[in-house]
Amino acid sequence: MDGRINMEEKLPVRKRLRLPDYDYSSPGAYFITICTQHRRCILSRISRNTIGANILAQPKFESPVVSPDPTVGAIQESPAKLTPCGKIVDRVINQITDQYPAYVDSYVIMPNHIHLIIVITETEDARTIRESPLRGRSVISKMIGYIKMNSSKEIHRCFGDSNIWQRGFHDHVIRDRRDYEQIAKYIYENPIRWQYDCFYVEDF
Repeated sequence: MDGRINMEEKLPVRKRLRLPDYDYSSPGAYFITICTQHRRCILSRISRNTIGANILAQPKFESPVVSPDPTVGAIQESPAKLTPCGKIVDRVINQITDQYPAYVDSYVIMPNHIHLIIVITETEDARTIRESPLRGRSVISKMIGYIKMNSSKEIHRCFGDSNIWQRGFHDHVIRDRRDYEQIAKYIYENPIRWQYDCFYVEDF
């Protein structure tokens, strides 16, 4: 293995949604995937001319543990062009840092799903949530709930659409720098590798 992700393999494939007994409020980085209901392609459109195109300049990914200035935003110059629904989701994602002791390190909004790297930071608020016997859901679950609830309400208000999101979400605990760099590269390349994605729908 040379550490590179084979995009023709169906990534991510995760049967179990949560790791048993793992604290999803712990500081660290998490790879999250949220899918639309019935995998409807309502969030973005990807031009067939860009699928399979070469990436001329590969970004250098740094571990979020040492990142001095984390930024939030969809991949710049991405061939995934947001629909009106996708733009609402994009706004909600960019609001989330103000609500929780965490930030979205990177993300991409695909036609029928979203990939995010969420980093939980070690702060007093995070320790309070983690140590409280009444904390309820984990920080990760709360953040995903925030994205789903607020985007669904706005999309319903603007377009009358309902049942936007599939129940639950897929997660992967990022274990080290190599794991992070592979996932960050996967997110960056996801739009041009759309035809190899396990969520790919040919006609949308």
